[in-house]
Amino acid sequence: MPRVEASINIENVVGTAKLNQRIDLNAVVKGNPGVEYRPEQFPGLVFRLKRPKTATLIFNSGKMVCTGATKEEDVYKAVAKLHKKLEEKELIYYE
Repeated sequence: MPRVEASINIENVVGTAKLNQRIDLNAVVKGNPGVEYRPEQFPGLVFRLKRPKTATLIFNSGKMVCTGATKEEDVYKAVAKLHKKLEEKELIYYE
């Protein structure tokens, strides 16, 4: 049998972030259409971005889990974009 090389494709890069601040998830939902938040089923909300195409779970503790990126750089971009958006709308509570 001939030797076959494995073909590897990166499909899903997952990254975590900690803002170390509280976030009002109910206020995030009100100001951002398309955000999914069902606190009776799951304690975090899902914030989807088109560019970079990612889905980020955001918890009221300020922790985030970004999924769906195809490269590490996109995780950094997505988290930075969300952090900026949350700060601009004053949805992060500095303790």
